[in-house]
Amino acid sequence: MSDSAAVPTKQRDPWTRPFTGFYRPTEGGVSTLGPVTRFLYAARSVILVISAQAAIIAALLAITDRSFDPVAFVLVFIGLVVAHAISNLSNDYFGHRRGHDTEDSPRLRYTVHPIANGGLDARTLLTGLGILCAVGVAIAVYFALTAGPWALFFIGAGVVLLFLYDAAPITLKSIGLGEIASFLVWGPLMVAGGYYVMSDDRLSGSVFLASVPYGLGVMSILVGKHIDQREFDSAHGQRTLPVLLGEATARQLDRIAVVGMYVVVAVGILLGWLTPFALLVLLAAPRGLRAVSVMARPSPAQPPAGYVGWPLWYHRVCLVHNRLFGWTYIGGLALGAIFPGLRLR
Repeated sequence: MSDSAAVPTKQRDPWTRPFTGFYRPTEGGVSTLGPVTRFLYAARSVILVISAQAAIIAALLAITDRSFDPVAFVLVFIGLVVAHAISNLSNDYFGHRRGHDTEDSPRLRYTVHPIANGGLDARTLLTGLGILCAVGVAIAVYFALTAGPWALFFIGAGVVLLFLYDAAPITLKSIGLGEIASFLVWGPLMVAGGYYVMSDDRLSGSVFLASVPYGLGVMSILVGKHIDQREFDSAHGQRTLPVLLGEATARQLDRIAVVGMYVVVAVGILLGWLTPFALLVLLAAPRGLRAVSVMARPSPAQPPAGYVGWPLWYHRVCLVHNRLFGWTYIGGLALGAIFPGLRLR
């Protein structure tokens, strides 16, 4: 074999792949990818869609109330996705620094780690983080100066929870509160907070209710992930909610969260706070039922043939469900924005 044949062929930089696959490149490995694509994989871009969906949900609720600022929407959309990417990279940085992301950890098995497996060199990581932080700070300053006082609350609460989740000396995820924090961030903070700055500084009880189904969906993803990692986390002193509750109880909690997403939508429709178009989420119900069915049973000892993302099992089924639920919820809210007067009350 010639020397040239032994060197991996560098692929074209397919920037869209990290957003559409699961977690890890399936061909050629990390070394064949360009720096931008490696950074996107390291930031776990496939999960960033949940922040994009939260921003769109907030925008549609504002449009429904006929009070919508498109500039604020663009900034919220960018800001939420950027904050999520910073959170993912920060989580990996502190996980590696504290000795949690070791060679035998689930984290290193399902995707590129920006530090532990050389997914990124230091320059690329710091440059990317610097750009993300600069963008996030600029957007936060803009809303602090132009929006009402509640904007400072929403921004401040998000920053505090971001810090407490994995950067504080005692982290939220180490005391069983990380999962609750994910519900608060992707539910009330992102959706209601985004609505506030897009809708001429309005606060709305109906918007807070509308944020709950999506917050529950994101929480279900994180609970599923921490069930998958429960044995490793327990052995390394990470007292996540599934570690504290035990696997069976945590799986039951996750099933309740998935079912609760549909129950809250139904309550919102009955109260007249959501239009009946929100029932479009029923198109995601088969995936919801699959998630509930999968979580009713212990995970297999080995992954099925061709399975991508192992050892994530419950996490993946919840992520796949929430992604479709989010888009169908967005579709229902979009129809509601076109016909806002069609309500049960």
